[in-house]
Formats: sequence, structure tokens, C-alpha cells
Amino acid sequence: MAPGRRLLPAAAWEDMTTKITGISSMAMRQVLAELAADCARGGGNEVVIESVGGVDAARRVQGGAAFDFVVLASDAIDRLIASGHVVAGSRVDLVRSPVAIAVRAGAPRPDVGSEAALRQAVEVARSVGYSTGPSGTHLARLFDRWGIVELIRDRIVQPPPGVAVGSLVARGEVELGFQQLSELMHLDGIAVVGTLPPEVGFITTFSAGLCTASAQADAVRAMLAFMTSPAADEAKRRHGMEPA
Repeated sequence: MAPGRRLLPAAAWEDMTTKITGISSMAMRQVLAELAADCARGGGNEVVIESVGGVDAARRVQGGAAFDFVVLASDAIDRLIASGHVVAGSRVDLVRSPVAIAVRAGAPRPDVGSEAALRQAVEVARSVGYSTGPSGTHLARLFDRWGIVELIRDRIVQPPPGVAVGSLVARGEVELGFQQLSELMHLDGIAVVGTLPPEVGFITTFSAGLCTASAQADAVRAMLAFMTSPAADEAKRRHGMEPA
């Protein structure tokens, strides 16, 4: 924990006596691990979080997996509320996360500072990678709007859920990769060249919700109260996100 960071008073955790389990998308893996450790140091229980592809995470919650909470893009949380797998009224927004662009370490860095420059970089790239998550959906729509889908179709690489686009960039399998900044910024073997320019920018709000399968509602709500408090802001920014 960084110097000067303050956690919730120990009294706020007094009812937390058992392990809390959660599932999240990969974009939130590192920041949640840090915040979970902070929760434990603040007097709370151990928090164990499994991070997988967002599609898989939602499917497992819908399938009845026994998690106490789930962290996904806000629209995915809303769908889980609508289907009765997340408690209505329990959603809390955690972070706002931008999409970034990466190339292999040592490779030429394309200009991505404007919509026109980004489109040119995409059109000339030997391969373009994006995820199956919200950022990938945005990029697919953007490429369609630009009218370049047919031009680049054979060069698009979309790894399965849970496989980082950045890992393919690092191995040289993808020349130009797009993914949440939080998923790219800590990877070795790549260089982040920027985020999407403002004209075509895309921000994902990641939210948490209390699973209806949980028997530890009070403990989960106390943990989420910390994760949405100012004490958690520094960690969120350190992982390339802004507090929601």
C-alpha cells in the first residue's frame, strides 16, 4: 500500500468473517488484486477474485457459479441484474477505462493522434488485433463506419476470451493491437503508442454487483464501499483508469 493511503476503519469490517469470492473480466485483474489486498490489510477478510474473459465471466454467473460478486462492463452487469443473477440496486461503478493501441517493443510507432492518422495506421498494418470485449465491439463498428472492413478482413486477429491482445503483439503475431489500457500497460515486449484519439475515443465503465448466489451480502457491500471510496483512487489511476 502506498504511503499515506487510508483504508476504511476496522469497525467497517467487523461482520466480515469468511472469504469473499468474485469473478471479473481481465481488464480489471490487476487493479482488483491490489484493492483486494488493501481490503484485507484494512481488517477485512481474504478476497479471492478469478479473472477471465468478460463473456466467460458473465456466462459462468448466469450458469449459477457460486460467486459473491462480479465485476464487468456496466452493460453486462445490467444484463445480469435483468436476468436475476445480480441483486437489483447493488451495482456500483468502479472505473472508467480507455482503449489503447500497442505495437511490439522496438517496432516503428505509428501516428495515432487523430482519426485520420489512426485510420491510415490500421489500413497499412499487416495485422490488426482486438478483443471480444467492449473495446473490440467498438472497433468493429468503427472499421465498418470507415468502410474498411473488406480491406482488412483477412488481417484481423481476434484472440479467444481471456487471451490478451498484447501477448500476440509481443510475439509478433499482431502488428497493431487494441485493448483496454489496463491490459496493455504492464505487459513486457510491447510499446503503448497512445489511446484512441478523441474523435473516435471509447471509454468503458467497469462496475461491480452483488451476486444473488451470495450469502455474504453485508461483507460484499462493505468491500465495495472501500473500492468506491477515495482511498481506492490512487490504485485505479496507477493501472490506467479513472475513478467512476
